[in-house]
Amino acid sequence: MTLWPLRLQHWPLYAGLLVIAALAGVFGIIADEMSEGDTTAFDTAVLMWFRDPADPANPLGPPWLEEAIRDITSLGSFSILALILILVVVALAMSSRRGTALFVAGSVIGGEILSTIFKATFNRTRPDFIDPERVLSASFPSGHAALSAVVYLTLGTILAGSTEKTSLRIFYIGTAVFLTLIVGLSRLYLGVHFPTDVLAGWALGIAWALFAGVAYRIWEIAHPQKPL
Repeated sequence: MTLWPLRLQHWPLYAGLLVIAALAGVFGIIADEMSEGDTTAFDTAVLMWFRDPADPANPLGPPWLEEAIRDITSLGSFSILALILILVVVALAMSSRRGTALFVAGSVIGGEILSTIFKATFNRTRPDFIDPERVLSASFPSGHAALSAVVYLTLGTILAGSTEKTSLRIFYIGTAVFLTLIVGLSRLYLGVHFPTDVLAGWALGIAWALFAGVAYRIWEIAHPQKPL
């Protein structure tokens, strides 16, 4: 085994590493601008797109729409994602795909740890539209956006890799992207996060999901006789 097992034919993995670096840079830029207060005007303007001009405490639309958006946002909640994680890991382990099960568990748990660390580091307060007594964590980055990206993109990638049919691959990845997007947008509609929280969460989640996938693939290449 060589110290660096990747060769020229593994160019997609090199491309993945470049994308990870780019997303990390995006996260860093957003975090820096947010910390200096340079995103305030942008955050406020975008949030007001979703608010009633006569009463900014309320989102636009009828009550049933707000309730529907609350249902959508739960797709990125810790409880729902943890339940999905447990079921997927158990199913993979029962299918003798223990390496994949470890990869999924490690990816999601690592994403949660990163999100928690960054929330504690930046300690940004939530928008004024929500009751402070109901706030359980800091605002930056959005944990819903980050973890939904990690979970759904990881699962979408696994499903896409299980078929040779191009249309199914597109469907799996497209569904994962769609779920990630609507969860993040739901946080803006409900006024529980600033736009930069969501953008940073997406950047963090996608970067971490890619990192976990690339690391897993490198292990497979380096240890063809020793699968996880």
